[in-house]
Amino acid sequence: MTTDRRSLPVYAAGAIDVPYTIDGFDERVEHDTHWSEHSHPTHELLWNERGISRATTASRSWTITPVLGLWMPAGVIHSASATAGTWYRTAHFSVTVESISERPVGVEVTPLLKLLLQRLVAPGLLPRSRELTEALILDVLEPSPRELFVHIPDSPLLAPIVEAVQQRPGEARALSQWAQQLDVSTRTITRAFRAETGVGFVQWVATVRAQRAIPLLARGDDLEDVAAELGYHSTSAFAAAFRRTTGFTPSTFRPSR
Repeated sequence: MTTDRRSLPVYAAGAIDVPYTIDGFDERVEHDTHWSEHSHPTHELLWNERGISRATTASRSWTITPVLGLWMPAGVIHSASATAGTWYRTAHFSVTVESISERPVGVEVTPLLKLLLQRLVAPGLLPRSRELTEALILDVLEPSPRELFVHIPDSPLLAPIVEAVQQRPGEARALSQWAQQLDVSTRTITRAFRAETGVGFVQWVATVRAQRAIPLLARGDDLEDVAAELGYHSTSAFAAAFRRTTGFTPSTFRPSR
């Protein structure tokens, strides 16, 4: 399958003066697309009209969907990817606007926020209407307590586990098996995961599985197939783990009929 690889420059926050407070852009990608590491002189809000995309910083990988977007502060280096058929949107905010967070953070794309962002790029919008719309966007824009991200450990001890789980999340070994293979105690592995990611081994595996499930759900795969691919013995077990991990039900990411 063809992958469209794109390069973008690295900018410090505010490196370019922009003639707007908020400006929007959207694109429907025909092929799997990857953007190399880059950063913007503006703050960026990313979300999708359709499909799933991903943004990755040095240690975290976020999943971006139609219901949960991502705020990327100006100057933060990140790479990104989108699957073929994704319709993504971005809104760029001048650094004269105070960032809603010092780090990348999830943003729930509520119906109101979506309508305001769409109105901002409507043709023929008068200056006064633009000013009012921008003010409303800034009033309702806020970080979400829910984020779809995986914190990726980088210690040599955990590297074999990270590689294996990311490649085959449905075949994840038990903690005791990894401890035996790496010749360490289960407590050592658990402590290492908590130190680097803030969660234990089991929760980290569940997070990787949930992130892998979202594109499968978005393309309409049967719940039974998704559950089986990710190593769950039943759809109810998968749904419970997914909701516990993400705060959403699997149906949130199913395509509209």
